Amino acid sequence: MSKVSAEGSGPFGIPVDAAVAADARERLAAVEALLLESVHGEDPLLTQASKHLVEAGGKRFRPMLVLLASQFGDPAAAGVVPAAVVVELTHLGTLYHDDVMDEATVRRGQESANSRWTNTVAILTGDYLFARASDLLADLGPEAVRIQARAFARLVRGQIQETVGPAPDADPLKHYLQVVADKTASLIAVSGQFGALLSGAPPHIVDTITSACEKIGVAFQLSDDILDIDSEAEQSGKTPGTDLREGIRTLPMHLVLAGVGSGPDDARLRELLVQDLSGDDLHAEALALLRAHPAMDRARADLRRWAEDARTELLTLPDIPARAAFTGLCDYVVSRTG
Repeated sequence: MSKVSAEGSGPFGIPVDAAVAADARERLAAVEALLLESVHGEDPLLTQASKHLVEAGGKRFRPMLVLLASQFGDPAAAGVVPAAVVVELTHLGTLYHDDVMDEATVRRGQESANSRWTNTVAILTGDYLFARASDLLADLGPEAVRIQARAFARLVRGQIQETVGPAPDADPLKHYLQVVADKTASLIAVSGQFGALLSGAPPHIVDTITSACEKIGVAFQLSDDILDIDSEAEQSGKTPGTDLREGIRTLPMHLVLAGVGSGPDDARLRELLVQDLSGDDLHAEALALLRAHPAMDRARADLRRWAEDARTELLTLPDIPARAAFTGLCDYVVSRTG
C-alpha cells in the first residue's frame, strides 16, 4: 500500500494516496492539454472566446471525478482523459449560456464572455463547446453518447424548470431539489459514470459510483446554498447573499417559506423573501434574519444527509485508495460549510 500524501495534495485538500495523487496530477495535465487543443479553431474570435473560461481556471471538479472513478478499472484506458474533457467542455458550455440568461458581468474573477463580447457570441461559443464535446464523445462509443445525451437532456430540463418555477399545485421545495438534481448533479453523476465505465470497471461498480456521484452533486449545490448566505466573501469567493439579492430561492429560503423552524422574526423574514431585495437596506435585513434562522441548521442537516447517503454507497466499493478519496469528498462538502 502506498503511503498517504500530505493534506492538501489531493483534490480540494483531502488526503489522497500518494500513487493516486501522482497519477491524477499526470492525467489532469493531459486533460488540460486536450482541453486547450479542443477549443482551438480556425476562427480567431471563436478560439479567443472559447479559451476565455478554459484559461480562467476553475476547480476541474468533474474531470477529477472521472479520473478518480477510473481507479476502479484501468486508469490508463484510452477513453478516460477524453471523457474528462467531454464533461468539462459540457460544463463550460453551460456557463456561457448561464451568464447570458443571468446577465452576469463577471465569471471566475474575469469579465464574462457576454459582457466582453456580446450575448450572441457567448451563446454561439457555448454551442461550439458542446459541439467539440460531441466530437470527442463520438470516439468513446454509442453507450457513452447515449449517457451524455440523456444527462444533457436532464440538464436542460433542470434549467427550464428553474426558469419557469414550480406549478401552482407543486411543492416548491421538492421542485427545487429536482432542479438541483437535473441541472447540477446529472453531469457530476456522468463524470463518475464515465470514469468507471471507460476504465472497464465491473457494472455494479459503475452503477454505485454513478449513484453516489449524483448525491455528491446535490450535496455540493446545497453547500453552495448555505455558503452564499453564511460565509464571508473571502471564504466563498462571491458577495454574501448574492442569491438573495437576485431573487433566487435556495434551500434555506424554501425551508423558511415552508415554515421550518420558528422565531420572533419569522413573519418579517417571510415577508422579505417574497420582495425585491436588490436594495441594500432590505437585503442586509433579510440576510441577517436568514443567517439567524433555524432553517440554516435544518439546511446543514439536509446537506449532511445527502453526503452521508453518498458515503454509505461508496463504502460498498472495493477498499482501494480511490474509495478513500471519494469518501474524503463527502467530508469536504460538509466541512466547507462548518
